Amino acid sequence: METDINIVFLHHSTGSYIWNGINRTILVKIADRVSPWLFEFITGGPRVPSLMRQYNEKNHTRYSFTEMEFPKKSPYGWNNYPYDYYNIWVKNGGPTPYMEEPTLEMLTQQYQVIVFKHCYPSSNIVENQDSADIHSEIKTLANYKLQYNALKRKMHEFPNTKFIVSTGAVQVKYYLPQDQALRAKEFHNWVINEWNEQGDNIFIWDLYELQTEGELYFKDEWALTPYNSHPGGKFSEKASQLFFNRVLDIVEHNGENTALTGQGLK
Repeated sequence: METDINIVFLHHSTGSYIWNGINRTILVKIADRVSPWLFEFITGGPRVPSLMRQYNEKNHTRYSFTEMEFPKKSPYGWNNYPYDYYNIWVKNGGPTPYMEEPTLEMLTQQYQVIVFKHCYPSSNIVENQDSADIHSEIKTLANYKLQYNALKRKMHEFPNTKFIVSTGAVQVKYYLPQDQALRAKEFHNWVINEWNEQGDNIFIWDLYELQTEGELYFKDEWALTPYNSHPGGKFSEKASQLFFNRVLDIVEHNGENTALTGQGLK
């Protein structure tokens, strides 16, 4: 079907929980073990594309919302931190794939809206080294800021594309040392208050705020367990709706009607 807007969500495992938005009750878990057909029959399938289908039917729009594992496990490797987006899109950008991963030159030919996020190990931010290095995989605040500034300059090269950046997923307290949690919060605040610019083609969805509710860690009651930093069912349901709200508002109103978390302002 011909579409008006093509949207893609680039993510890994935490993103899948949000994309699916399913509270895995006992019935859902049994259905998942029995057959994919029964699982989809009971749950209705992944929630975000379901919400988009409902919206299209009600409003006579033709928006396509798809997901993509980025980057793949092979050959690039299962890493989607600031360095990796910088490495694929900036350092090795161009009209051809880098290690089989699409560059922005390629993605912007197919999608008018590109949403991307990092997995929760991005919150393992260590102390700054002697000097910042944009080409370094070491997770420091200084390196992250250099990589994010380079990514912003690159995204500004595609003014007809809207980019939505999810703030970094964070971990439960059990797995995240306090000093690293404090740096993750500092990076989040920098992204929101300094890196983010009004009036450009880059927008924010604030997953970090939803996870922490103003504190340092992914709240245990929202996580899969206090020892697993993936989203639990109730959080996944809540976050998927807010994620959809925010993306749709950015598509249609440049995000003017929602807070960064996706809650409505009106």
